[in-house]
This record gives sequence, C-alpha cells and structure tokens, in this order.
Amino acid sequence: MNVPQQFPMARQSGGVAPLRRPGSVRRTTSIDSTWPDGAREPWIMTGTARDILTPANGEEPTVLGTGSYRLRVSPRREILELEASPVDPRMAELIGVRAGGESRRQMAAVIGNLIGTPLYQIFDDFAGASLVAAWIWSQWMEDWEAFAKSPDRQRSHGRNGAMLNICTGFAEGSSALAKIGTNAQNDGGAPHVGPLVNDEDIAGWHEMPEQSGPAMRRARRIDVWCDGDILMVDAGFQDSGTSPQGGRRAVHEYRVYAEIEAQTGVLLSLQALPLILPFPECPGASIKATRMVGREISTFRDAVLEVLPDTLGCTHLNDVLRALADVPALARNLASAPVE
Repeated sequence: MNVPQQFPMARQSGGVAPLRRPGSVRRTTSIDSTWPDGAREPWIMTGTARDILTPANGEEPTVLGTGSYRLRVSPRREILELEASPVDPRMAELIGVRAGGESRRQMAAVIGNLIGTPLYQIFDDFAGASLVAAWIWSQWMEDWEAFAKSPDRQRSHGRNGAMLNICTGFAEGSSALAKIGTNAQNDGGAPHVGPLVNDEDIAGWHEMPEQSGPAMRRARRIDVWCDGDILMVDAGFQDSGTSPQGGRRAVHEYRVYAEIEAQTGVLLSLQALPLILPFPECPGASIKATRMVGREISTFRDAVLEVLPDTLGCTHLNDVLRALADVPALARNLASAPVE
C-alpha cells in the first residue's frame, strides 16, 4: 500500500478580507448552522449572499443583488422546510431533497435559470455546508465519537458512511482514517481564527449575526476585477464554528487566486493555498487543482467533479473551485462600472 504524501500542517488563517479594489465586484456568502433542539435533532441553516460593485472612480459601492434562505434540515441532511428570498414558488419542489450530488442535480433542474445569482450560489452550497456542519459538535460534545458513529451520521457522510478514498485527505493509508469519530484535528486541535470583516472596510462583507452556543458557519468571498484582457480572481473560503472556550475555530480555510482570459473564459492560471485543513494529507489536493487550467471557467460546476474526483480532489476545495463558475456573471457587471 502506498501511504499518501504528508505536508506541513495547514494551521494559519489568512485573516480579514482584503480591502475592496476600485473597479471590482465582490460576492460574499455565509451559511450558518444552529441546533435549537440538540445535536441529534433537525437543525436550521440560514444562508445569505450579496454581490457588490465598487466603482473605480471612488463613488459609493452598489449592491447588485442579494439572496437568502432558511432551511430546516434532518440529521440525514434532507430539506424539511424552506423559505427563500427572492421568493420563488418552484422551490417548494426542493422539500425532501437530500444533500449531495442528487440535491445539486435537482436544484439545477428546478431553479437552474437562477445560476449565476447570489441565491443560487447558497443553494448550490447546501450540499457542502451541510456535510461539514456537524463538525462543530466535535468541539462541544464529550461523547463526540459515539455521536459520529450513530446510524444517521454514518449514512449521511461519504459513500453511505464509507470514507475510504472519498478525497485526497481520506486516501487509503491516510492518518485521517484512523481519526474518524475523534475530536482530533492534526495534533493541536482546530486553530483559532479571528473575524473575516476588515475594520477598514466594513462594507466589504454582508452583515453576519453573532453566534453563540454550538454554531457553524461556511463563509465565502469572491473578488473579480479586470487587468487588461485578463479577469483576476481572489477568493477566500472558511468553515469555522464557535468554541466553548470563546472565539472561533476553523476546520477548513483556502485562498485561491486565478487568472482567466476575459474573451474566452479559459482559466490561464490557478493558485490554491491551503491555510487550515484537518489532516497532513489534505494539502495535496491544492497541487492537483492546477489540472483545471485550460478549461472554461463557466463549466466548473460540472468540470471540477469530473477532473478532480475522489482522491484527486478535496471535497471543500472542489466547492471553492465550483463557485468560480459564476465569475463570468460577476464580471459582466464590470462593463457598467464608472471609471476615472
């Protein structure tokens, strides 16, 4: 058996969001998970998304679009209740949908005309955000191992509970396979992280509520601007939650930089920086992500899963890359941005 390569631990947050660039578009999203009735009962997922244009001439930024939802989700990650804004009666068809590849297919079938909007982004991210949400109980629950091995939890993760070879981090021989159900993350616990909002640019993030008790958050930022004929992308991603000792700890954080040919939408370069990850094998996925270079960015929601399946990818880095499919939709707003 070939033991997967291990890398220096990804243990350091990138910190606050960078200042918005003049002449750029920024999308921010957050999906908060809370458990009002306890860990073994259905939970609430609250998603918020916003697109904002920052003119190059120093004028006030313009909110281009927003979206939000409130989902009640079963322990097996099925949508039990759904409210969304903007309101769309078709979304009632998503009641009963279970998170995963099937949920993404059904969402595309039901509300596919919304692809590119902030609202669709947080619906597309339901699968990944619900997958990682229960990690927060590893920080708050003494009997986490028993909880993690309960039937509903086992069936809701991996391939009906089988984690072997589902991603780079869980490749055969990985240290992660020996830690399933434990509250260990690397050797020192999940790293503490600070706020994402930059005090010098409060408008750079949509408003996010204060969290208390066991609560999880998936947060995403995508900045897009032009440099001649090239679209430049700076994206940040973090899965973090509250800590019983105060503050927040993170289980995943990435920073991604990309250059895209504006006319064709082809990805010219990609740099994926693993900032916080749970196991020493996980950063290997960042190296493999460059396989996406040369592909059209608008196809990424499907292409990422085709090019980086199983041990070639990281479930959460794949989520970062899939979201880049909306870069052309965001970039179209740059054509109308006032310039100096």
